[in-house]
Amino acid sequence: MKIMGISNFIVAALLISCDNGNEDYDATGAFEAEEVIISSEVSGTLEAFKIEEGQELKAGVYIGYIDTTQLYLQKLQLEAQKKSILSRKPDFGAQLASLEEQLKLAQLEQQRINGLYRKDAATKQQVDDINAQTEIINGNIRASRNQLTRDYSSLDLEAKALDAQIEITNDNIRKCMLVNPVNGTVLMTYVEQYEKATPGKALYKIADLSTITLKVYLTGDQLPEVKLGQEVNVRTDDGKGGYIESKGTVYWINNKAEFTPKSIQTRAERANKVYATKVRVENDGTYKIGMYGEIIL
Repeated sequence: MKIMGISNFIVAALLISCDNGNEDYDATGAFEAEEVIISSEVSGTLEAFKIEEGQELKAGVYIGYIDTTQLYLQKLQLEAQKKSILSRKPDFGAQLASLEEQLKLAQLEQQRINGLYRKDAATKQQVDDINAQTEIINGNIRASRNQLTRDYSSLDLEAKALDAQIEITNDNIRKCMLVNPVNGTVLMTYVEQYEKATPGKALYKIADLSTITLKVYLTGDQLPEVKLGQEVNVRTDDGKGGYIESKGTVYWINNKAEFTPKSIQTRAERANKVYATKVRVENDGTYKIGMYGEIIL
């Protein structure tokens, strides 16, 4: 009976030990990173494309360029059109010179006739005629100036419209120079040098792996134990039967519950609903995207 009691005790102890081994974490999940897909913004042949998968890139690094020949020719065409438009702008002084000379002569004649009229050497009809003639010339000058102003404004608007098209072309030429926008590791490339790029076509995918996110799922009874900014223990298998451990910081907790994903284990797996939680972990290259990890609160 004593032997049987000791045997039962050992079995019970092993079961407890195994059970504790399965419950020494609070939640598990997978590591992920903020992946950014960099796409082409213009059309053209990739004349140079100097990146490889796994390569570390800094923001602002030049990585290649798309052929700009067609855009450059388009720019030359627009600049020629603008030059042609500007050459048609009216010269107010030259085009009004004849009318202003007529007005000057009419005003001199007006003064002469008015002088004669005061000496009774000219008739009232002559005064009225010269006044009418002067007014007609003034009217012609005003009408011509208004027309010239409209023509000038119209041509000016055409030139400004071309300026906008030239700036768009310049912007597209700048976009042909491929510059990496963010720090990170190239996860995947989608094109090769000399392939055709089109607007929206993915060129490569990059992610900053210096910090990585462990996304885990907590049950409702665990939520009171977790707060934003809280430090937690993060670990993953080291492949040798042990663990690699780090510190992580909780930076996001979903405010809506969801059903437990089939691939995720929690301390209370029987719970139907859980809350997705993200933990930020400094990464020295140990943690990889898709690797499973555990947290201990």
